[in-house]
Amino acid sequence: MSGEWGGLPTTVWIILASAVVTYLTRAGGYLVLSRFKRIPPRVDAALNAVPAAVLATLVAPAAVFNGTAETLTLAICLLIGLRIPMMAMFAIGWAIIVGLRAAGL
Repeated sequence: MSGEWGGLPTTVWIILASAVVTYLTRAGGYLVLSRFKRIPPRVDAALNAVPAAVLATLVAPAAVFNGTAETLTLAICLLIGLRIPMMAMFAIGWAIIVGLRAAGL
């Protein structure tokens, strides 16, 4: 396979297809939800859980497949994230991971 199709690299086609699918899912979600006069409580709860689920899918592989520094940082952030605002937790987590990596973990 040459890595090109229609004169464009395969990567460009993947990015374009991803953009179209993302737009269609967002527009479709809006169209479906706009038909309701009020959002049912179960749907509202599910929509509120989506950001946490996306964050978990981004963070979980780092905890499982990376080193000790990442696992320790994620555990600490889990604990402090219950007490402080999210942006503060991100800043503290960043400082912890930088410090642990500099220490050689």
